[in-house]
Amino acid sequence: MANDINQVILVGRLTRDAELRYSGGGMAVCKFSLAVNRRKRSGEQWVDEANFFDVAYFGKAAEAVSQYLQKGKQVAVQGELRQNRWEQDGQPRSKVEIAANNVQLLGGSGGSGGAGGNYQQRGGQQGGGNYGSFNSPAPQESSAPSVDFEDDIPF
Repeated sequence: MANDINQVILVGRLTRDAELRYSGGGMAVCKFSLAVNRRKRSGEQWVDEANFFDVAYFGKAAEAVSQYLQKGKQVAVQGELRQNRWEQDGQPRSKVEIAANNVQLLGGSGGSGGAGGNYQQRGGQQGGGNYGSFNSPAPQESSAPSVDFEDDIPF
């Protein structure tokens, strides 16, 4: 149906270093696992509960970002849920994973801040991708003139 929606956005930390592999056709496939905490009430206390999600990222963008996806790093993932089905020992099996369209690096491990980068695939094109520099995001154009202030505080 044309009215169905399948979108997911998660922010969490990597549970292990990302694995970069290549398909038989030469497409880069980056796989990693994300832990996302949520707070829930248990009696009189609030406790954190971790949820774990497997993510697959494809193409040149996946190849570019894979070296930065290390255990403990915080990332944002935007994509869709996909159910993989197969048969093992005569039994049907299935697994739901996130097929990422956009992966954004948010910071260092342990919650420390750091430079971020946005690695994105456009229009659902596998292997395509428009990804920014990790060290310096793409400059934003502005119609307002730039103003140089002599003081540290511009007001």
